[in-house]
Amino acid sequence: MIAASVLAQADGFVRDRSGGDGDTCVANNGVCPSWIVDNFDRYTGPLREHVALTVVALLIGFAIAFSLALLAHRRRWLVGPIVQFTGILYTIPSLALFFLLLPLTGRGFLTAQIALVSYTLLIIFRNVTSGLDSVSDDVVDAAHGMGLTDRQVLWRVEIPLALPEIAAGLRIAATTTVGLATLAFFAGAGGLGEPIYADLNFKSNVLVAGGLCVLLAVVLDVVVLGTQRLLTPWVRAVPS
Repeated sequence: MIAASVLAQADGFVRDRSGGDGDTCVANNGVCPSWIVDNFDRYTGPLREHVALTVVALLIGFAIAFSLALLAHRRRWLVGPIVQFTGILYTIPSLALFFLLLPLTGRGFLTAQIALVSYTLLIIFRNVTSGLDSVSDDVVDAAHGMGLTDRQVLWRVEIPLALPEIAAGLRIAATTTVGLATLAFFAGAGGLGEPIYADLNFKSNVLVAGGLCVLLAVVLDVVVLGTQRLLTPWVRAVPS
């Protein structure tokens, strides 16, 4: 029943292949520029849904993983159990996880978010803990010697120095989430997976929908990288 619902939703997306590119190109499932121009508006809704799916999952995943990493940084015995738990979540096949959640949370945005957030936790947690662990003990001792408390050392010294590695983890998580969000369509959450699976044989359709996924991944990567460089000007300062 779930599979039938998914197929019906996909069939309902590509309602019409008409366009100003001629019947031959469309009939041959080719790359038809005029069809793309005339029908681009049908992708704007799924694109907005895809952006929402990705950004919300990244924000929630980062908040959870970052908090867990800070806790584990002070209580080292927690690192192993957290890595094991998030690692188990990460190894579950994405499509299987969507379908496993459907009887519990139903079709929609919530189901997609539970799955997408789950896949961000291991990546972000590992990078945050690795970044914090890479801070030199001498630097931490010097900060304490200047009279800073443990909390001040964490927020003023350790986290700023760990930002490049934290950002690297967030960039990986962003790219991964953009790809996994295409499967959120099977959970009834929309996104660019809907037009992609609606007509896999039509090159113009796959080119536009797939291209928008790639573009979104690039934009998010640039945003995270740009934010990192703004927050860590000392990394760019190379002595002449």
